[in-house]
Amino acid sequence: MSVALSACVATSASEWNVRVAIAAKHLLAAAAESRLERLPITARNFFTQWLPDPWRWLVNSLIGIVAIVVVFASLFAVLTLVERKVLGRVQNRPGPNRTGLPFLPFTEGRMFGLGQPLADGIKMLTKEDIVPRAADQVLHFLAPVALLAFSILTFAVIPFGRNLVPLALDAGVLYFFAAGAATELAVFMAGWASRNKYSLLAAMRALAQLISYELPLLLSIVPVVMLAGSLSTGGIVEAQGGWKWGFVPHWHVLTPWGFAAFIIFFISSLAESNRSPFDLPEAESELIAGHLTEYSGFKYALFFMAEYFGMCALSGMGVTLFLGGWQAPLPFLEIIPSYVWFTVKLLSLLLGFIWIRATFPRLRIDQLTRLAWKFLVPLALFNIGVAAFWSRTHDWAGPLQLARWAIALVLVVAPFVLIGRKLSAGIAPRTYRYAT
Repeated sequence: MSVALSACVATSASEWNVRVAIAAKHLLAAAAESRLERLPITARNFFTQWLPDPWRWLVNSLIGIVAIVVVFASLFAVLTLVERKVLGRVQNRPGPNRTGLPFLPFTEGRMFGLGQPLADGIKMLTKEDIVPRAADQVLHFLAPVALLAFSILTFAVIPFGRNLVPLALDAGVLYFFAAGAATELAVFMAGWASRNKYSLLAAMRALAQLISYELPLLLSIVPVVMLAGSLSTGGIVEAQGGWKWGFVPHWHVLTPWGFAAFIIFFISSLAESNRSPFDLPEAESELIAGHLTEYSGFKYALFFMAEYFGMCALSGMGVTLFLGGWQAPLPFLEIIPSYVWFTVKLLSLLLGFIWIRATFPRLRIDQLTRLAWKFLVPLALFNIGVAAFWSRTHDWAGPLQLARWAIALVLVVAPFVLIGRKLSAGIAPRTYRYAT
């Protein structure tokens, strides 16, 4: 009897030790995760903890602003190199591969062209700034500055991580698109200040494109706001938290209406950031660089930088609205800090922008406007109804859940096919004839 009792006690003690060890392991993992997750905030507070409260708030805000500008300015430099490398690889030609890093004793292999962004920056800084004599000197200078400033303002409400929201606004989505829409004023300002009729006409054509694609861009986010029940970017990310069936994330893009809205958002983002195949505002073969014709040197570089900043901002908002923001794709990957997942998703979308530029030819202006007003806008409006149906049937289960998916897919695909066929009616396939 005593032997059996001692064995039971030993077994209970060993099970208890195992449970304690497992619990301690989980606590250590949670502590490590918390330290990694809060690492940027901890590093910031380390330098500002000795300041009084009013000054601490100001310095913390300045650190956040400087961090955003430095990170995305560095990303802009890297993207210029990556884009040229990818374009060279896709089009079977060499990309930048000869420019090395200066002030280094070794230059063998030319460092794979890693010094190209630095060389481009030095070239733009040292090039002569030529301003037409009849141009409005003040507006000519303010146009690129205003465009870059409005592009930077859009980063303020993007949640880069669980604890990395620069400005938590209840109407963050409205702020983002309001700041982005202000860039159109800077584009027209550049064309008007140049006192060049070709620059002015090109600026008006650029405005026609930007205004046309703003409507489907805004309509594509309406279903997200409807189902998330919030205009806060952080609230939209939190609404996509959790797992379906234990491993499928609740990201909006994984629903029929969310996937359709994401495609519309992505296409409209290409047009809003003047990316190929919607790069008509800067079509050198037609417009001699459009509203940038009378710009040179660093002012031209500011326009170029603002375009990449806008592309990064729209990609970040696309990640926030449709791809779960900083949420991990699988439960066991949540140990990785949230800002890492946001970065991975952001870079993936940016690679998509580059890939499309290397693949698709430029559209004509009539094709561009027809795609916006006769295709994307009706699809975006119809998709709002699909999202409403999805919201009203959230309690369907079992066989009804399959019927819900089937109905939603039909409601998404049918308008796409019908509107697409109507637009292409009467347009025969292009035939090519070659001289013999």
